[in-house]
Amino acid sequence: MTAADLDRLAAGRLPGEVYSGTLAMRGETPVGLAEVSIPRMDGHPGWLEVTARAADPALGAALLDLAEAQALAHTPHTLVTRVREDWWERALYEARGYAEHDRMWLSTLDLTTLEVGRFTAYEERTRAAGVTIRPLSDFGPFDEAAQRRLYALVAAVLRDVPSATPVSVWPFETWQRRMVPHLHHPEGLFIASAPEGEWVGLSELHTPYGGRPGTVRNGLTGVLGAWRGHGVAFSLKLAAARAARERGYTHARTGNHSANAPMLGINAALGFVREPATLTLVRKL
Repeated sequence: MTAADLDRLAAGRLPGEVYSGTLAMRGETPVGLAEVSIPRMDGHPGWLEVTARAADPALGAALLDLAEAQALAHTPHTLVTRVREDWWERALYEARGYAEHDRMWLSTLDLTTLEVGRFTAYEERTRAAGVTIRPLSDFGPFDEAAQRRLYALVAAVLRDVPSATPVSVWPFETWQRRMVPHLHHPEGLFIASAPEGEWVGLSELHTPYGGRPGTVRNGLTGVLGAWRGHGVAFSLKLAAARAARERGYTHARTGNHSANAPMLGINAALGFVREPATLTLVRKL
């Protein structure tokens, strides 16, 4: 996390949205955090996200007490948190009755060693199907009509992502508030177009990681069901990777639900290297 990451999250909060953050201080030094918020990924009705972070397990337990007490004031029926599988906090949450609900595999691709030529057969299949891959910047001004067109594609792809529970898709106005202001590099967001011009797939590779120099975020990649089997997802990822290298990035980082075997297979073939899984833990109240 960087300060810019935190600013972006704060700017995306909706008016009246549940949020509280409490720092634990030792003198002038922050040593822990308790946080309650609406989940960005699992924003289901009645769910609240709680976070406790500290280097000291005893302090972490006290901060979790505080976060849970603050959350319960809003009468949720489910508490959710996220923790890497090899962090000590996992045992703290599990001792409180949190259980694994889902897991995400974060992985990184070394763009400097990616051999694009190995995958030209996929791009040939895509062209043979009449599908073209172009950056969003090729489609004219990104006005509200274009934003709604992109949102419709994003929403359709998200609803089809394999995960433990169906992905909660933000309303257009929420997506517009959280995503559009940060789309500074539309040349890094690629659109797959069918022969008659319908948008049928996308790959997002446009937002840098502030805390990881040289690394760009590979967000959502997906293809509508009717257009799968033509190498389109591979072609989208390759186009985005080329664009990232042209912008000077050396690595791309992405995350996938463990149930999303097709995309995990594509990433493995391209050379993405997995990190320890990030677990979504839930506690039913």
